[in-house]
Amino acid sequence: MIHGDVQGVFFRDTARRMAQSRGVAGWVRNNSDGTVEAVFEGEPDAVASMRRFAGEGPDGATVERVEEFEEQPEDLDGFRIV
Repeated sequence: MIHGDVQGVFFRDTARRMAQSRGVAGWVRNNSDGTVEAVFEGEPDAVASMRRFAGEGPDGATVERVEEFEEQPEDLDGFRIV
């Protein structure tokens, strides 16, 4: 869960492109409370790269904080905006 000024700054599209280029599966979405929620699944280094991105966001974003939760892998396929 990414908090801050993170909607309307191409956060989801940038996350999708980065995840696809790194072979990370999962999804990303805007929530009604202004946060962006994302799930990343894949090789540890690739997921770590996406976690770093979530903490910074794309140009124009201001990330205040990131809440991380460990979950069991779901064998997701591809990365999409939902």
